[in-house]
Amino acid sequence: MLMLWGRGRQLADPKRLGRWGQRQAERFLRRKGCRTIARNYGFRGGEIDLIAADQGGAVVFVEVKTRRSEDYATAISAVNFQKQKKIIRTAKRFLGRYKLPDRPLRFDVVTVILPPQGPPLIRHYPGAFRPK
Repeated sequence: MLMLWGRGRQLADPKRLGRWGQRQAERFLRRKGCRTIARNYGFRGGEIDLIAADQGGAVVFVEVKTRRSEDYATAISAVNFQKQKKIIRTAKRFLGRYKLPDRPLRFDVVTVILPPQGPPLIRHYPGAFRPK
């Protein structure tokens, strides 16, 4: 019963739901062999939820989208062209700041859906978009 009450609070507060979803995405990626480099990296022009290194040494910039459902739109559809441009701009800033210009890069999206009942549904979209 306490678990359901906790889930209700989780679902009612978008910020709490987002933080929870980001933790779930990070754990999911860790199980796939990624190592977290940074969380919530940002500057005036944007923010990246997670930055990780995959097993091959690529720097992976991850946008996490957490939703209660996808009844009205898919979670990945929220990562539109404008959002992608902000992420790419922020990634370039990160790479310049930490002097990583020659590393392979990837831009992933992880969606986390927490329905009112049952386990969360986590989807990983590796290479969801590329810099143009």
